[in-house]
Amino acid sequence: MTQQPIDGAALLAEVEQFHRRFNVFPREAAYVAVTLWDAHAHLVDCFETTPRIAFLSPEPGSGKSRALEIIELLTPRAVSTVSASANALYRLVGSADGLPTVLFDEVDTIFGPKANADEALRGFLNAGYRRIGGALRCVGDGSQQNAQVFDSYCAVAMAGLGSLPDTVLTRSVIVRMRRRARNEKVEPYRQRIHMKQGHALRDRLARWADQVRGPVSEAWPEMPDGVTDRPADVWEPLLAIADAAGGDWPERARAACLELINASQIDDKGSIGIRLLTDLRDHVLTGLDRLPTVAILDRLNSLDDAPWADMGGRPLDSRGLSKMLREYMTSDNTPVVARNIRTTGGVLKGFYAADLEDAWSRYCPPPTPA
Repeated sequence: MTQQPIDGAALLAEVEQFHRRFNVFPREAAYVAVTLWDAHAHLVDCFETTPRIAFLSPEPGSGKSRALEIIELLTPRAVSTVSASANALYRLVGSADGLPTVLFDEVDTIFGPKANADEALRGFLNAGYRRIGGALRCVGDGSQQNAQVFDSYCAVAMAGLGSLPDTVLTRSVIVRMRRRARNEKVEPYRQRIHMKQGHALRDRLARWADQVRGPVSEAWPEMPDGVTDRPADVWEPLLAIADAAGGDWPERARAACLELINASQIDDKGSIGIRLLTDLRDHVLTGLDRLPTVAILDRLNSLDDAPWADMGGRPLDSRGLSKMLREYMTSDNTPVVARNIRTTGGVLKGFYAADLEDAWSRYCPPPTPA
């Protein structure tokens, strides 16, 4: 008996509503992104990349684990863990049962400030984002060892406190969770009741995925203006899913893409180097063409909600500032270095805005309108 085609737009709407019953996300865009991510897990073999999705919050009790629990019901071959070795995960991905969906709770215990970063696990998360990724390992006994590549490409969702390494964040759709307000209500989640409902949606997603697998594999979705490079890699699978579903999903997906990318740039400010460049542009050298190093440090260290006054237990100093800025280039492709600045009190070392303009244009997010 031939099965009737599934209305993808209507099915995604049901998945979104299922999340809304149990999850309170901070932005409407997050419901769109999470729904599309659930669907993409069923089609991960169609894409060159699989975006990670990261639920992060500053405090416990913000709904991160519940978000993973609902995703677990809706995605194929879901494996939930709070502790795993990279070797175990490589073998899980290589299983004949098919690609898993890995759900990693309490990921801050691996990458957080009190943890010793697990480079092998970080390598799994980074390499598995792209289909061609993997780990090269020697297998065998004694001298009878051979090099073998272990695949790591699979869908991964994470939840944790604080933040994550830049290499993981830039491969992720980021949802900044927060505790529910008193007026934000959710339906109590009962696994014995709701597992069957979630699995029914999961099975329908799987059937719809088979229905659109061919077109999705050939899709090259149009990106919103300004979305390029790594953000485009992250969002391409989700936009392809939205286009395949039709209805209002293509429009909603592109609006969510822009909103969440812009939010991540504001919230995370990239690496510590990009944070330094951005603070120099927006708070230190504003309206100035040059400034002595001593004045730059005074302004940086007085900024609220900035890391400069406590860099490993002491304020940023002239040596640290020079070392960080030397990593960036001027428009002449020479390192940004301190130069002489003539003042009424003599000649002091400092930095010129003109030397930083090229780095500002390449690395910093657009200035916030006044």
